[in-house]
Amino acid sequence: MRATTALNRFGYGARPGDKAPSDGAGWLEAQFNRFQVRPAAFSRLASRDQIADAIVAYRDFTRTPEGKAALGERREAAQAAKHAALGSASHTATNNLMQKNAALAKLDGYDFATQQNAMQIIARIQSAVETDTPFVERMVHFWANHFAVSADKRLMIGFAGLMEFEAIRPHVLGRFEDMLIAVEQHPAMLLYLDQPQSIGRDSALAKRVSKRAGKLPGLNENLAREILELHTLGARSDYTQADIIAFAQALTGWGVSGIFQKTAGANGRFGFAAARHEPGARTFMGKTYGQSGEDQALAILRDVAASRATAIHLATKLARHFTGDEPEPALVTRLAESFHQSGGHLPTVYRTLIEAPEPGEGIGKFKSPWDWTISTLRAIGKVPDQTDRSFERTLWLNGQPVWRPGSPNGFGDLDADWASPSALIQRLETASRWSVGLKSAIDARALAHTLFPDQPLSDDTSEVISGADSAGQAVSLLLVSPEFLRR
Repeated sequence: MRATTALNRFGYGARPGDKAPSDGAGWLEAQFNRFQVRPAAFSRLASRDQIADAIVAYRDFTRTPEGKAALGERREAAQAAKHAALGSASHTATNNLMQKNAALAKLDGYDFATQQNAMQIIARIQSAVETDTPFVERMVHFWANHFAVSADKRLMIGFAGLMEFEAIRPHVLGRFEDMLIAVEQHPAMLLYLDQPQSIGRDSALAKRVSKRAGKLPGLNENLAREILELHTLGARSDYTQADIIAFAQALTGWGVSGIFQKTAGANGRFGFAAARHEPGARTFMGKTYGQSGEDQALAILRDVAASRATAIHLATKLARHFTGDEPEPALVTRLAESFHQSGGHLPTVYRTLIEAPEPGEGIGKFKSPWDWTISTLRAIGKVPDQTDRSFERTLWLNGQPVWRPGSPNGFGDLDADWASPSALIQRLETASRWSVGLKSAIDARALAHTLFPDQPLSDDTSEVISGADSAGQAVSLLLVSPEFLRR
C-alpha cells in the first residue's frame, strides 16, 4: 500500500514533521495496539451521571407550574436580547437582559448539558487532530455515523457525544455484536428514537392506565425499525412489518432510568421496566423467542448481528467509505465473508480492507466537511483550544455539525452529498482564514511532500501554488486543491 493511500484514504492525513510510513499496511495495523479509548482530551469532560442528573432536574422542574413560568420568562428575555442586539440598544442593556435570563438557576441543568456538548465536540476535534492512530479514529467516526443520533432533541443535548465515547470507542476494536448492544442500550439512542415511551398493549402498566383513563398506551416502533433498516440487516432485507412489530414488542421495557420511567439504577443508565414489557413469546423472521424480560430483545439483537444480511449491509457501507460511491462487488463479498466467518470481529474485517487492492485504486472519495476540517488542521498543525468554538461553527457552516445529522440515516457518504461550488468557496474562505492566522509560515511545496509522499502534485496544482502572492495563500490553495479535496 502506498504511503499516501494509508495516510489519507485510511487516516486523516499527515501532520508537520510526520514521516511517511515505509509499510502502509503495517502502519495501519500497528495502530490497533496503540489506540486510546479515552484520550487526554476527554479528561475535562463531565461524567454521564453528572449530565444525567442535570437533565433530569431540568426536566422535572419544567413540568411544574413554577418551571413552566421560568421557561416562559427565559424565552421572553432571550427574545428581548435578540431585539436589543439588532436594534440601537447598547451592549450593556443586552448583557443585563441575558444575565437576568441566566439567573433562572433551576434551568441551569440544560445549560450545563449544552456546555458539556460543546466541550465534547472540542474534545472530539482535538483527539482527531492529535491522534497517532488516525485509522482507528476514522473507524470510530464511521460507526458513530452508522449509529447516528442527533443532539437536536432537548433531552439529547448532553448524551449524543457520550454514546460515541462510551458505546463506540470501547468496542471499535472488538465485536460488532457488543458494539450493537452497547449502542442500543445507551440513553442517547433510546431517547433519540423515543423508546422509553413504548408500552406493550398487554403490559401491566397498560392495563392500569386503560382502567384509569379508558385508553391504551401505544407501541413505538422507531427503535426496532431503525435497528433493522439502518443498523443491521438493511432496508432491502426480508423482514416484514410484522417482524418490526414483534421486535418492537420485545423491546418494550427498555428505557432510561430517571427519564420517562423509574427503574433501578442511577439517572441516565439503561433500565428495564418490567411493567411496560409486552409479555409472552413472539415470532421474529420465522423464529420463536420465548425469553422473558429484556433478554428477549437481546436474543433478537444477537441473531440479527450474526446475520449474513447484516454482514453484506455493513460490508457495502465500509467498501463505499474507503473506495467510492459504487464499490466493487468482489470487495463487498470479501468483507462480508470476513465479517461472517469471524463472528463480527471488527479488526479482522479491517485487516481484510487493508489487504484489499481496491482502496488504493481510483480517484478516491470527496472529503466530507469533517474529513476536510480534520485533515486541514492536521496539515497546518493547528490544535483547537479547549474553549475555542470557532471550529464547531466552521463545521456548521460547511454543512456537517457534529452529532446533528438531522435523521437516523446519518450524514451522507456519497460525493454528491458534499461536492458543490458553494462547498469549495466555503472551504477556500476557511483555509485562507486559518493559513493567515498561522504563527509561522509553512512552505506549501514542503507540506505537499509531507501530505502526499509518493504522489507528486499535478502540473496545474503546482502552477497555481507557484503563482501565489504569499506563503499563506500558497498553503490555502494547496488545501483546496483536487489532491487535498479527495482522500
